[in-house]
Amino acid sequence: MKVSAFGVDIGYGHTKGAFRTGTDISTVSFPSLAPLVSELELPPIRKRVGNESSVVLMEVQGSHYAVGPGVESLSVCSRITRTLFDSFCLTPMFAALLGGALHSAGVTDIECMVLGLPAHLSWKYSRYLRDAFTGALDFGQGSIHVRSAKVVPPLLGSLRIFSDSGDARFDPEHDHLVIDVGYSETNWLLYHDHRVDDHCSGSVRGGAWQVYRTIGSLIANQERCPVDNMERIGRCLGDKRPLLHYGKDIDLASFLERLQAVVNAAVAKIRDRIHYPSRLRSVVLTGGGASLYETAVRAAFPRTRIDVLDTPSHANAKGFVLIGEAVLAGRGIVPMSA
Repeated sequence: MKVSAFGVDIGYGHTKGAFRTGTDISTVSFPSLAPLVSELELPPIRKRVGNESSVVLMEVQGSHYAVGPGVESLSVCSRITRTLFDSFCLTPMFAALLGGALHSAGVTDIECMVLGLPAHLSWKYSRYLRDAFTGALDFGQGSIHVRSAKVVPPLLGSLRIFSDSGDARFDPEHDHLVIDVGYSETNWLLYHDHRVDDHCSGSVRGGAWQVYRTIGSLIANQERCPVDNMERIGRCLGDKRPLLHYGKDIDLASFLERLQAVVNAAVAKIRDRIHYPSRLRSVVLTGGGASLYETAVRAAFPRTRIDVLDTPSHANAKGFVLIGEAVLAGRGIVPMSA
């Protein structure tokens, strides 16, 4: 399938891809886990993934990596843990996750691919990423042609989605604060005077994972038995259902109330960086952990409108599609008008 623009947001928790299908933007998503499959493990895993579309093998530099929605069920996945370091975008695992997003979407020809990379890393790695992922790419599942690649800070995707929403919420003449509650970090940017104000933008450690881990610790203390998988807490919170823990259904809502101090601390750091909150037209919440931070954000900015983006976990990737289309049309990537 040929697309004009394709967005890829390789987050710490999940990898998201987005592309336009008619007037809509479709998405794919799977955990940001790409375990290396050894030569001994390759035959049984090849047999399994041949019968299961939720896992696919990506070949990078002669090695094979398993990726996809069902990757956590593979035995090889038990040997890896998520790691966060600045040069992750240079690793074969990053390339495998990118290949998985392209394969899951079924795209074979892309005019402009937009990749998200934190602003403080763009100067160091953007040229490498543009060169590495432009041209003919092959991850062992057939050739994919990428005619051009663009590297942007992830939050520009959500800002673009917000500005192009068509409901007049975006006002380019006034300030907008965009807060992205990710898996391991909470990032924010201030849109001011038709540009991103770098001095009032930044990031703080702590996001959805910090909430899951804190809840897990509280449950372990209460039940005198550790929680073995924090990811289940996140899924239960998202589905608004109890956590099954050794035969007991545990309501997570009460734990959310008990950890507000943890969330408030992160939000307070953002609030302290905004010197003129009276100039804000709105605070825009995005990212997979947006709902976990909404109460604290409303308390920190009580007189400012709070806008929570639809499907916030996919907003950056969807916005990358709009950015790619803007680049192809010769327009700027930072919105100037509604």
